[in-house]
Amino acid sequence: MANYVPIYVMLPLDIVSSDNVLTDKEGLKNLMMKLKTAGVDGVMSDTWWGLVEGKGPKQYDWSAYRSMAELVKECGLRLQAIMSFHQCGGNVGDAVYIPIPKWVLDIGESDPDIFYTNRAGNRDKEYLSLGVDHQNIFQGRTAVQVYGDFMKSFRDAMADLIEDEVITDIEVGLGPAGELRYPSYPQDQGWVFPGIGEFQCYDKYLKAAFKEAATKAGHPEWDMPDNAGVYNDTPEETGFFGPNGTYLTEEGKFFLTWYSNNLIIHADDILDEANKAFLGCKVKLGAKVAGVHWWYNDSSHAAELTAGYYNLYVRDGYRPIAKMLSRHAASLDFTCIEMRDSEQPAAAKSAPQELVKQVFSGAWREDIDVAGENALPRYDSYAYNQMLLNARPQGVTDKGKPKMYGVTYLRASDDLFKEDNFDLFKIFVTRMHANQEYCSDPGKYGQELKPLARSKPKIPIDELLEASKPYGFFPWDEETDMSVDG
Repeated sequence: MANYVPIYVMLPLDIVSSDNVLTDKEGLKNLMMKLKTAGVDGVMSDTWWGLVEGKGPKQYDWSAYRSMAELVKECGLRLQAIMSFHQCGGNVGDAVYIPIPKWVLDIGESDPDIFYTNRAGNRDKEYLSLGVDHQNIFQGRTAVQVYGDFMKSFRDAMADLIEDEVITDIEVGLGPAGELRYPSYPQDQGWVFPGIGEFQCYDKYLKAAFKEAATKAGHPEWDMPDNAGVYNDTPEETGFFGPNGTYLTEEGKFFLTWYSNNLIIHADDILDEANKAFLGCKVKLGAKVAGVHWWYNDSSHAAELTAGYYNLYVRDGYRPIAKMLSRHAASLDFTCIEMRDSEQPAAAKSAPQELVKQVFSGAWREDIDVAGENALPRYDSYAYNQMLLNARPQGVTDKGKPKMYGVTYLRASDDLFKEDNFDLFKIFVTRMHANQEYCSDPGKYGQELKPLARSKPKIPIDELLEASKPYGFFPWDEETDMSVDG
């Protein structure tokens, strides 16, 4: 049982309508019962800020999500709930449009700098800029307080379902698409894979914060990059990321450190609110990190840098995030676990396999759990086998480690339920369970839920950055020993 990896399936994005009503209760129940026949452990669902608090500050309506969670219980499944503080729409796979609350967007009409902004002044309304995390401008609250109040309201509305261990995981949204990153590659502003993306820190709040930081460091003349190109550039087309580029200078290093540190502090502050909201509840907190795998094999790692991951050959940009998560006993949820390097276009210098190894290795070194999901819908044995390999990189072992805490499959759909696809998916679920039957007791595979304890003391940023020293990867097998077609 130590090798058992629980598997969850993301529910469709449109289960709750734009006016906050569960759209097809009977259809959703049938979908979950069908998943139950495959032996899955549970499902995952967004809970959209824009719907729940859409009518006004602190006017929460959880009725639709409450009905959904009760259905999960009725079907004998568990629920991973995402605190979705971002907009749905504008990213890969977004089938519906759910903006952030109108009363927040109205504040943005008079103060557009509450949104992430690129150098050209284009605003991204997917998620609030971390520059307003502690600005008291949201009807008397800061953004962090707004997020905290939302999570407390969820806890109160779902108290019995948490107590019954139906809701077991809380993934805290920390940026666009729910991921801890800047919106550096927005499709609705014209970004196309594998563009390097753009820095998103040119709102007045972050500009003032950078100027203050540079002045404090004794360099008031330093400014944010003006030579980092535009969304669809390649690294060598820019002065910042090209050979001997600005990113290698003292000024460039200072900016990148500041840019990425802000992201870590942002996550730390909101996870602290989540910890206080769910203190004593039997739930596991988690945070999602994006799999920005393109340009990983370029010396600049340009796409990672614009997203806020200061990751280079000589610097680990992910382990400091893992170290921060360790104080909250939170899992690191990572995407692109289905991808192979050979599937990517050579021009993108992409390396998803190496990226997964790096992120997982850093998290395990910080003694935190790693969960994962596929970035794109896949129904083939190549993707399933790669996910199984990453779930247990050294195969089934006596100790059951290293292994992932859980896998969430993207997503329940008509395509998944086509006969051939669903037959293969069922085999995939069985292999994730190490060829054992579905187990309803997480304690039997080492994941007994315990009351959430208070987060450990805040780790100073300088101490977090000590974890940026690169180490080698954990050993990884070439292929899984639990293939779906072997």
